[in-house]
Amino acid sequence: MYRILKKEALNPTVTRMVVEAPLVARRAQPGQFIILRVDEKGERIPLTIAGYDREKGTVTIIFQLVGASTMALGRLEEGDFIQDFAGPLGTPSHTQGLGKVAVVGGGVGCAIALPIAQKLHQEGAEVHAIVGFRSKELVILEEEFRAASQKYILMTDDGSAGEKGLVTTALEALIQGGEGYQQVIAIGPLVMMKFVSALTKKYSIPTVVSMNPLMVDGTGMCGGCRLTVGGKVKFACVDGPDFDGHQVDFDEAIARSSAYRSQEGRAREEHCNLFQKEVSG
Repeated sequence: MYRILKKEALNPTVTRMVVEAPLVARRAQPGQFIILRVDEKGERIPLTIAGYDREKGTVTIIFQLVGASTMALGRLEEGDFIQDFAGPLGTPSHTQGLGKVAVVGGGVGCAIALPIAQKLHQEGAEVHAIVGFRSKELVILEEEFRAASQKYILMTDDGSAGEKGLVTTALEALIQGGEGYQQVIAIGPLVMMKFVSALTKKYSIPTVVSMNPLMVDGTGMCGGCRLTVGGKVKFACVDGPDFDGHQVDFDEAIARSSAYRSQEGRAREEHCNLFQKEVSG
Protein backbone atom coordinates (compact mmCIF):
# COMPACT_ATOMS: atom_id res chain seq x y z
CA MET A 1 0.00 0.00 0.00
CA TYR A 2 1.28 3.46 -0.92
CA ARG A 3 0.29 6.51 1.11
CA ILE A 4 -0.77 9.79 -0.52
CA LEU A 5 1.19 12.56 1.19
CA LYS A 6 -0.08 15.52 -0.81
CA LYS A 7 -2.95 16.21 -3.17
CA GLU A 8 -3.40 19.39 -5.21
CA ALA A 9 -5.84 20.40 -7.94
CA LEU A 10 -3.89 22.04 -10.78
CA ASN A 11 -7.03 22.88 -12.74
CA PRO A 12 -10.65 21.65 -12.71
CA THR A 13 -9.73 18.29 -14.28
CA VAL A 14 -6.03 17.74 -13.46
CA THR A 15 -4.69 16.64 -10.09
CA ARG A 16 -1.16 16.33 -8.69
CA MET A 17 -0.37 13.76 -6.00
CA VAL A 18 2.81 13.07 -4.06
CA VAL A 19 2.98 9.39 -3.14
CA GLU A 20 5.21 7.66 -0.62
CA ALA A 21 7.05 5.07 -2.73
CA PRO A 22 10.74 4.89 -1.71
CA LEU A 23 11.74 1.94 -3.91
CA VAL A 24 10.30 3.62 -7.00
CA ALA A 25 11.82 6.99 -6.10
CA ARG A 26 15.25 5.42 -5.68
CA ARG A 27 15.53 4.48 -9.36
CA ALA A 28 13.09 6.83 -11.13
CA GLN A 29 14.24 8.93 -14.09
CA PRO A 30 12.45 11.50 -16.31
CA GLY A 31 10.43 9.82 -19.03
CA GLN A 32 9.62 6.69 -17.06
CA PHE A 33 6.21 5.67 -15.75
CA ILE A 34 4.48 3.62 -13.08
CA ILE A 35 1.45 1.34 -13.22
CA LEU A 36 -1.01 1.60 -10.35
CA ARG A 37 -4.23 0.09 -9.09
CA VAL A 38 -6.43 2.25 -6.91
CA ASP A 39 -7.82 -0.73 -5.01
CA GLU A 40 -8.02 -4.53 -5.20
CA LYS A 41 -10.76 -4.41 -7.83
CA GLY A 42 -9.20 -1.58 -9.86
CA GLU A 43 -7.74 -1.83 -13.33
CA ARG A 44 -4.05 -1.27 -14.01
CA ILE A 45 -3.37 2.20 -15.41
CA PRO A 46 -0.03 3.71 -16.48
CA LEU A 47 0.92 7.21 -15.32
CA THR A 48 4.12 9.03 -16.16
CA ILE A 49 6.41 9.96 -13.28
CA ALA A 50 6.06 13.74 -13.01
CA GLY A 51 8.70 14.11 -10.31
CA TYR A 52 10.55 12.29 -7.54
CA ASP A 53 12.53 12.97 -4.38
CA ARG A 54 15.02 10.24 -3.57
CA GLU A 55 15.78 11.55 -0.08
CA LYS A 56 12.11 11.74 0.94
CA GLY A 57 11.22 8.58 -0.95
CA THR A 58 8.35 10.18 -2.84
CA VAL A 59 7.06 10.07 -6.40
CA THR A 60 4.81 12.71 -7.97
CA ILE A 61 2.06 11.81 -10.43
CA ILE A 62 -0.21 14.14 -12.37
CA PHE A 63 -3.40 12.81 -13.93
CA GLN A 64 -6.52 13.99 -15.69
CA LEU A 65 -10.00 12.92 -14.60
CA VAL A 66 -11.14 11.23 -17.79
CA GLY A 67 -12.13 7.66 -16.96
CA ALA A 68 -13.45 5.44 -14.18
CA SER A 69 -9.98 4.67 -12.78
CA THR A 70 -8.70 8.23 -12.71
CA MET A 71 -11.99 9.35 -11.17
CA ALA A 72 -11.56 6.73 -8.44
CA LEU A 73 -7.98 7.88 -7.91
CA GLY A 74 -9.15 11.48 -7.75
CA ARG A 75 -11.53 10.65 -4.89
CA LEU A 76 -8.65 9.61 -2.65
CA GLU A 77 -7.38 12.21 -0.20
CA GLU A 78 -4.14 12.90 1.66
CA GLY A 79 -3.51 10.04 4.06
CA ASP A 80 -5.36 7.49 1.91
CA PHE A 81 -3.54 4.58 0.28
CA ILE A 82 -3.12 3.37 -3.31
CA GLN A 83 -3.24 -0.42 -3.60
CA ASP A 84 -0.40 -0.95 -6.13
CA PHE A 85 2.29 1.41 -7.43
CA ALA A 86 4.77 -0.51 -9.62
CA GLY A 87 7.81 0.97 -11.33
CA PRO A 88 9.78 2.67 -12.58
CA LEU A 89 8.97 1.23 -16.00
CA GLY A 90 10.05 2.22 -19.49
CA THR A 91 13.27 3.68 -20.81
CA PRO A 92 14.43 7.03 -19.35
CA SER A 93 14.50 10.03 -21.67
CA HIS A 94 17.90 10.84 -23.17
CA THR A 95 19.02 14.26 -21.94
CA GLN A 96 22.81 14.18 -21.85
CA GLY A 97 24.95 16.16 -24.25
CA LEU A 98 22.19 18.33 -25.66
CA GLY A 99 22.80 22.04 -26.24
CA LYS A 100 19.67 23.96 -27.24
CA VAL A 101 16.39 22.08 -26.97
CA ALA A 102 12.76 23.02 -27.58
CA VAL A 103 10.40 21.18 -25.23
CA VAL A 104 6.86 21.30 -26.58
CA GLY A 105 4.02 20.30 -24.27
CA GLY A 106 0.30 20.10 -24.88
CA GLY A 107 -2.38 19.92 -22.19
CA VAL A 108 -1.77 17.34 -19.49
CA GLY A 109 1.23 16.18 -21.54
CA CYS A 110 3.04 19.10 -19.91
CA ALA A 111 3.22 16.97 -16.78
CA ILE A 112 5.42 14.54 -18.71
CA ALA A 113 7.43 17.28 -20.39
CA LEU A 114 8.28 19.15 -17.18
CA PRO A 115 10.68 16.64 -15.55
CA ILE A 116 12.50 16.31 -18.87
CA ALA A 117 12.84 20.09 -19.15
CA GLN A 118 14.07 20.23 -15.55
CA LYS A 119 16.70 17.52 -16.16
CA LEU A 120 17.91 19.26 -19.32
CA HIS A 121 18.14 22.54 -17.43
CA GLN A 122 20.12 20.90 -14.62
CA GLU A 123 22.56 19.45 -17.15
CA GLY A 124 23.25 22.87 -18.65
CA ALA A 125 21.15 22.74 -21.80
CA GLU A 126 19.37 25.85 -23.09
CA VAL A 127 15.71 24.98 -22.81
CA HIS A 128 12.91 26.72 -24.67
CA ALA A 129 9.51 25.60 -23.39
CA ILE A 130 6.50 25.97 -25.66
CA VAL A 131 3.27 24.85 -24.01
CA GLY A 132 -0.29 24.86 -25.26
CA PHE A 133 -3.74 24.65 -23.67
CA ARG A 134 -7.31 25.23 -24.78
CA SER A 135 -7.87 28.13 -22.37
CA LYS A 136 -6.51 29.99 -19.34
CA GLU A 137 -8.42 27.82 -16.84
CA LEU A 138 -6.54 24.73 -18.02
CA VAL A 139 -3.00 26.11 -17.77
CA ILE A 140 -0.79 24.09 -15.41
CA LEU A 141 2.81 24.17 -14.17
CA GLU A 142 3.60 27.65 -15.49
CA GLU A 143 5.93 28.61 -12.64
CA GLU A 144 7.77 25.29 -12.84
CA PHE A 145 8.35 25.63 -16.58
CA ARG A 146 9.57 29.20 -16.24
CA ALA A 147 12.12 28.08 -13.63
CA ALA A 148 13.40 25.29 -15.88
CA SER A 149 13.72 27.19 -19.15
CA GLN A 150 15.46 30.21 -20.62
CA LYS A 151 12.44 30.92 -22.80
CA TYR A 152 8.82 30.15 -22.00
CA ILE A 153 6.02 30.58 -24.51
CA LEU A 154 2.39 29.95 -23.55
CA MET A 155 -0.19 29.37 -26.27
CA THR A 156 -3.97 29.01 -25.87
CA ASP A 157 -6.58 28.16 -28.47
CA ASP A 158 -8.80 31.07 -27.47
CA GLY A 159 -6.09 33.60 -26.56
CA SER A 160 -7.26 33.87 -22.94
CA ALA A 161 -3.66 33.43 -21.75
CA GLY A 162 -0.33 33.89 -23.46
CA GLU A 163 -0.58 34.06 -27.25
CA LYS A 164 -3.49 32.84 -29.33
CA GLY A 165 -2.67 29.92 -31.58
CA LEU A 166 -1.01 26.52 -31.76
CA VAL A 167 2.32 25.36 -30.41
CA THR A 168 3.43 24.60 -33.97
CA THR A 169 2.96 28.26 -34.89
CA ALA A 170 5.21 29.37 -32.03
CA LEU A 171 7.80 26.68 -32.76
CA GLU A 172 8.05 27.55 -36.45
CA ALA A 173 8.40 31.25 -35.63
CA LEU A 174 11.35 30.46 -33.37
CA ILE A 175 12.98 28.23 -35.98
CA GLN A 176 12.54 30.84 -38.69
CA GLY A 177 13.90 33.45 -36.29
CA GLY A 178 17.21 31.63 -36.17
CA GLU A 179 16.91 29.39 -33.13
CA GLY A 180 19.10 26.41 -33.98
CA TYR A 181 17.62 23.57 -31.98
CA GLN A 182 19.68 20.45 -31.57
CA GLN A 183 16.53 18.56 -30.74
CA VAL A 184 12.79 19.07 -30.26
CA ILE A 185 10.92 17.05 -27.64
CA ALA A 186 7.14 16.97 -28.10
CA ILE A 187 4.73 15.52 -25.55
CA GLY A 188 0.96 15.84 -25.67
CA PRO A 189 -2.05 14.74 -27.72
CA LEU A 190 -1.23 12.47 -30.66
CA VAL A 191 -2.44 15.01 -33.20
CA MET A 192 -0.18 17.69 -31.69
CA MET A 193 2.86 15.42 -31.76
CA LYS A 194 2.05 14.42 -35.34
CA PHE A 195 2.05 18.01 -36.58
CA VAL A 196 5.11 19.01 -34.53
CA SER A 197 6.97 16.08 -36.09
CA ALA A 198 5.81 17.03 -39.58
CA LEU A 199 7.04 20.59 -38.98
CA THR A 200 10.46 19.63 -37.64
CA LYS A 201 10.97 17.09 -40.41
CA LYS A 202 10.66 19.96 -42.87
CA TYR A 203 13.55 21.69 -41.09
CA SER A 204 15.54 18.46 -40.50
CA ILE A 205 15.49 18.85 -36.71
CA PRO A 206 15.67 15.57 -34.75
CA THR A 207 12.46 15.10 -32.79
CA VAL A 208 11.50 12.86 -29.91
CA VAL A 209 7.90 12.14 -28.96
CA SER A 210 6.50 10.38 -25.90
CA MET A 211 3.95 7.74 -26.82
CA ASN A 212 1.34 6.64 -24.29
CA PRO A 213 -0.93 4.12 -26.02
CA LEU A 214 -3.25 1.57 -24.41
CA MET A 215 -1.25 -0.50 -21.94
CA VAL A 216 -2.00 -3.41 -19.62
CA ASP A 217 1.02 -5.11 -18.08
CA GLY A 218 3.89 -2.70 -18.82
CA THR A 219 6.37 -5.49 -19.60
CA GLY A 220 5.82 -6.07 -23.32
CA MET A 221 3.84 -9.28 -22.82
CA CYS A 222 0.30 -8.15 -23.66
CA GLY A 223 1.11 -6.28 -26.88
CA GLY A 224 -1.55 -3.68 -26.18
CA CYS A 225 0.86 -0.76 -26.50
CA ARG A 226 2.29 -1.75 -29.88
CA LEU A 227 3.22 0.95 -32.35
CA THR A 228 4.71 1.06 -35.80
CA VAL A 229 7.98 3.00 -35.82
CA GLY A 230 10.11 3.06 -38.94
CA GLY A 231 8.02 0.24 -40.39
CA LYS A 232 8.71 -2.04 -37.41
CA VAL A 233 6.51 -3.03 -34.47
CA LYS A 234 7.62 -1.49 -31.18
CA PHE A 235 6.17 -1.65 -27.68
CA ALA A 236 5.87 1.64 -25.83
CA CYS A 237 6.25 0.04 -22.41
CA VAL A 238 9.70 -1.47 -23.02
CA ASP A 239 11.03 0.17 -26.21
CA GLY A 240 9.77 3.62 -25.21
CA PRO A 241 7.87 5.64 -24.33
CA ASP A 242 10.24 7.94 -26.30
CA PHE A 243 10.51 7.43 -30.07
CA ASP A 244 11.76 9.23 -33.15
CA GLY A 245 8.81 11.40 -34.11
CA HIS A 246 9.75 11.28 -37.79
CA GLN A 247 9.41 7.47 -37.78
CA VAL A 248 6.16 7.01 -35.83
CA ASP A 249 3.02 5.98 -37.74
CA PHE A 250 0.75 8.52 -36.07
CA ASP A 251 -2.33 7.69 -38.15
CA GLU A 252 -2.23 4.10 -36.92
CA ALA A 253 -1.64 5.23 -33.32
CA ILE A 254 -4.56 7.67 -33.47
CA ALA A 255 -6.88 4.98 -34.86
CA ARG A 256 -5.87 2.49 -32.16
CA SER A 257 -6.28 5.06 -29.39
CA SER A 258 -10.00 5.32 -30.10
CA ALA A 259 -10.63 1.58 -30.42
CA TYR A 260 -12.19 1.25 -26.96
CA ARG A 261 -13.79 4.68 -26.67
CA SER A 262 -17.34 3.34 -26.34
CA GLN A 263 -16.32 0.85 -23.63
CA GLU A 264 -14.43 3.59 -21.77
CA GLY A 265 -17.50 5.79 -21.91
CA ARG A 266 -19.72 3.06 -20.46
CA ALA A 267 -17.20 2.35 -17.68
CA ARG A 268 -17.05 6.03 -16.80
CA GLU A 269 -20.85 6.30 -16.71
CA GLU A 270 -21.19 3.16 -14.58
CA HIS A 271 -18.54 4.45 -12.18
CA CYS A 272 -20.28 7.82 -11.81
CA ASN A 273 -23.64 6.13 -11.20
CA LEU A 274 -22.12 3.80 -8.60
CA PHE A 275 -20.42 6.70 -6.83
CA GLN A 276 -23.66 8.69 -6.73
CA LYS A 277 -25.45 5.70 -5.18
CA GLU A 278 -22.69 5.33 -2.56
CA VAL A 279 -22.94 9.02 -1.67
CA SER A 280 -26.74 9.10 -1.55
CA GLY A 281 -26.90 5.79 0.31
